[in-house]
Amino acid sequence: MPEQKDKELRRRAIWSGTVTFGLVSIPVAILPAQRPQRVRLRMLSPEGIPLSRKYYCPVEDRPIEREEIIRGFEIEKGKFVTVTDKELDSLQPSKSREIDLRRFVPAKAINPKFMDRAYFLVPVGDTIKPYRLLAETMEKSGQAGIATFVMRGKEYMVAILAESGFLMAETLRFADEIRTPESIGMPKEKTITPNRVDAMVAEIRAATAEKLDPRELEDEYTRRLLDLANQKRSEGKDLVRVPEVKPEAVQEPHGTDNVIDLMQVLKRSMALETEETDESEGSMEPEKKTGESLERQSKSDLYNKAKQLHIPGRSGMNRQELIRAIQSVK
Repeated sequence: MPEQKDKELRRRAIWSGTVTFGLVSIPVAILPAQRPQRVRLRMLSPEGIPLSRKYYCPVEDRPIEREEIIRGFEIEKGKFVTVTDKELDSLQPSKSREIDLRRFVPAKAINPKFMDRAYFLVPVGDTIKPYRLLAETMEKSGQAGIATFVMRGKEYMVAILAESGFLMAETLRFADEIRTPESIGMPKEKTITPNRVDAMVAEIRAATAEKLDPRELEDEYTRRLLDLANQKRSEGKDLVRVPEVKPEAVQEPHGTDNVIDLMQVLKRSMALETEETDESEGSMEPEKKTGESLERQSKSDLYNKAKQLHIPGRSGMNRQELIRAIQSVK
């Protein structure tokens, strides 16, 4: 049974390893201490289709495929140095399954502005006694441990805190991530009279409670938004449904998600209908009509057609070059 519980913990954990301190090693699993409850609103088209972001080049006036994208660091305005995935991999810290507990400081000495996100450190295996010993000792002494560990290729600094017999880890922001009051233009201090200070102290004392009631931390906006959504659902009001699209009308996107671009489907459909009508009527020469049809298409449409025809070098072609290349294949 304990083995099954450990497997379940490791499955739910975002990281597992050991807390090391001197000669002591305590296997632990890290689980988030927070549950995101904020309501996410999706961006929809007028037809109710969930939208997706695409990368787009404003100079070439076309979408950019993911395999074409490179990373760059702006060294000055408009100038970048590029870095490869291999170079980025070489900069990552060495993989480790240890939380290296370096030193202890008074828990009160850690400024809250450095704290980022809270996690539970849960014991796994047959290590409950050393885990409880460390937690109880830290809690009684009011100490917090400062440690580092690597997760998903990134090194984190954490403050390990003890509360009610359990260990928690608060990831810490680095010093250069914290802004100073001067950097945001805070006004200079002004002298406050003792009478006004005393009056403020009295106001604070009147509103002081022994502890914070968790009910005061309720997200009122999220509750009201959920109530509104449920009310509209029960009334059948402002509902939109994603229309069914035939498989042949689905275009392979230039992004990470499967996105149905109705405008592109409509343009291709109209172009095909025009070509079929002209061929049946025989009023114009096919080669001339095809050329005129391509001239009416946008560069993005031409690029998509060149992609379907597997035309090499299409990424660097301008609009007229794309037209000539497509005509040469046809």
